[in-house]
Amino acid sequence: MERTPIIVKTFHGLEAVLAEELKALGAADVRLLKRAVSCTGDLALIYRANYELRTALRVLIPIHTFEASNERAYYRAVRGEVEWSKYLDVSGTLAVDAVLSGGIFRHSQYMALLTKDAIVDYYRDRYVRRPDVNPEAPHLRVHARIHGSKCTLLLDASGDSLHKRGYRRDTVEAPLNEVLAAGLVLLSGWNDTGPFVDPMCGSGTIAIEAALLAANIPPQRTRSSFGFFRWKNFDRKLWERLKAEADARAKKPMFTLYASDKDTRARNATAINLLSAGLENLVQVQKMPFEKLVPPAPAGVLITNPPYDERLRTDDVAQFYEAIGNHLKRHWSGWTAWIISSNRDALKHLGLHPSQRMTLYNGALECVFQKFELYEGSRKA
Repeated sequence: MERTPIIVKTFHGLEAVLAEELKALGAADVRLLKRAVSCTGDLALIYRANYELRTALRVLIPIHTFEASNERAYYRAVRGEVEWSKYLDVSGTLAVDAVLSGGIFRHSQYMALLTKDAIVDYYRDRYVRRPDVNPEAPHLRVHARIHGSKCTLLLDASGDSLHKRGYRRDTVEAPLNEVLAAGLVLLSGWNDTGPFVDPMCGSGTIAIEAALLAANIPPQRTRSSFGFFRWKNFDRKLWERLKAEADARAKKPMFTLYASDKDTRARNATAINLLSAGLENLVQVQKMPFEKLVPPAPAGVLITNPPYDERLRTDDVAQFYEAIGNHLKRHWSGWTAWIISSNRDALKHLGLHPSQRMTLYNGALECVFQKFELYEGSRKA
């Protein structure tokens, strides 16, 4: 099959993990970008990337790049330099968005509207008719990416953001993004290599993403539609074959996963979401405060996102994190603990020395993801 450029969006800090995922799918020319990875691949890779990538937010296909220093030049290029009928019938529907940087063009909504007008006028020139706009479920979603005078038009192969796995039926306050949760597990290096615990599981997202990974289940297994379903060149037979092959690679994990929380509502939300994901037999869920939780094995991996309520006083937050650190030191030796938090000051009160530290973003929120190797006594001993 013919290879085409592909750009896959992700969160800051997950670019290298996403690149490895793409290489495993057979992508070529893989290159790290800012919050994205570029590569080349065929139609099969586009389908598989949407269905199987765990750290992807959106799969985009660049179709035209050009220079424009003003709105008139931009409009002329969009209207006259792309054969839009190759991608969309005049009877189809369209949606457009735009992202700007660099200072020449300053209003993203206006540039999205200008892009839409130029595409619509292309059809009026040829058919005396125009496609309708459908922002929710269009046949073709176009992204305009404009940096200074460099303009790129891309087709959205994903439709809804790929973080929307479809399994989350219930949530507690501030649930972790599914793509970020999958990234945490992949960054930790855990892949059914021992017991797994999230002792402050909230809505269960980290444990669910870990279970999907351990069972080799595609993260979009419960999703019913992608943007490329409505493309003119959609190959349904190819899609159904690739989906069946990916589903057939699922396996039973060797180790049990555990999720717990002191909050009854969180425990119940996790149980509901596990049932929705079809993973209720892979993850044991219980109501239990962390300070009373006993390790299920002599060694394993713990990943958690401790709750942080901004209404708490600073002293309360410090004591809470100090209690987490004390419990880890006293009762979880032999384990590796990974903790993500947006509160850098609170993390200092864990009283543990991280062996690894990285900055990640949950949306616009800057977080720190730290690794703690828990030993009996000192590390030298």
